[in-house]
Amino acid sequence: MQDSNKIGHIINNSESGKLKEVARKVYDQERISDDDALFLFQDASLSEVGILANHIREQKHGDKTYFNRNFHMEPTNVCLYTCTFCSYSRLIKKREEGWEYSLEDMMEIVKGYDDQAVTEVHIVGGVLPQYDVEFYTNLFKAIKAHRPALHIKALTPVEYHYIFKKAKMSYQEGMETMKAAGLDSMPGGGAEIFHPEIRDQIAGGKCSGDQWLEIHRIWHKLGHRSNATMLYGHIENYEHRVDHMRQLRMLQDETKGFQTFIPLKFRNKGNQLSHLEESVIVEDLKNYAISRIYLDNFDHVKAYWPMIGRETAQLSLSFGVDDLDGTIDDTTKIYTMAGSEEQNPSLTTEQLVQMIKRVNRYPIERDTLYNVITDYKDVVFESDKEFRGYLELPVINN
Repeated sequence: MQDSNKIGHIINNSESGKLKEVARKVYDQERISDDDALFLFQDASLSEVGILANHIREQKHGDKTYFNRNFHMEPTNVCLYTCTFCSYSRLIKKREEGWEYSLEDMMEIVKGYDDQAVTEVHIVGGVLPQYDVEFYTNLFKAIKAHRPALHIKALTPVEYHYIFKKAKMSYQEGMETMKAAGLDSMPGGGAEIFHPEIRDQIAGGKCSGDQWLEIHRIWHKLGHRSNATMLYGHIENYEHRVDHMRQLRMLQDETKGFQTFIPLKFRNKGNQLSHLEESVIVEDLKNYAISRIYLDNFDHVKAYWPMIGRETAQLSLSFGVDDLDGTIDDTTKIYTMAGSEEQNPSLTTEQLVQMIKRVNRYPIERDTLYNVITDYKDVVFESDKEFRGYLELPVINN
């Protein structure tokens, strides 16, 4: 692996003693500290953190890059909460601007994929009283009755906290109820930033960081997996990002239940933080890289390509990322409404495979739990030379 030699060069030739120390830890597979992570954010270059992150990525996964065939469903975009970063939800007083699907509506969406080889349905949405424990348990049971093998990845602690409180259920009882109804895993949303100094400003009223972690802890101890996210690039600083990742790393040490970490870029269209500038590509890639270096006990780091665009997603595969989510053949609107790069986020499997191969990685179609479905390393499509989904990669000046 070329980056082993590059790390050796940093260790032997860097003028920064601190960078040498961090590089040595990475090379020796030792855990970096919070101070190390802050140093990387504040003082290391993009190319330096890229070398360290890519070394870890290739140690764990080589050139493999994972994706799945999935679709998203959002029961509603009307919400009781007023998160300042959110461009997706509509308040009760603007209910006419939103949508509210019935269980029958949701099942029609599921049935619309009956002839497709999707393996996962991802369900998240706004918080409203009618979307309660009964609604979701009935929905999960209906999905499993219709298509038993379809993996249900559904709801964040934000939704669970609300519906369990409304039903006067403990988190333990609530998660056991969801498991019995057919819930297979949890997505990573709703984490935002754990530190109350920031969380109270951008997501006041929602579950706290501690409550988010506790619901995942309970789910893990029930024997199931989940993901974790971090919303970055708004009013937080580097210390808040490191604090957020530290709490995730500690819970992962305890439960080993997290599969994937997904940094989510703040997009500034149509929300209360629209006055803030968005992070630039260099900052995005640096954030992926440091996440990969710091979260040594997470198997995977994912770039959600509809949010950052295909070009940056391709670049991220050299900065610690080994997963690009999925084909997203869906009706998802959460990120397009916030100004994401992809306004109609959908790729065919062939396009996604090509996107990965264009940057000399090889694609692995997985299921939600990272079991391999198809290895596309040596698969050649007839339309390879006609592929139009690829865009020239930008030059990043560091």
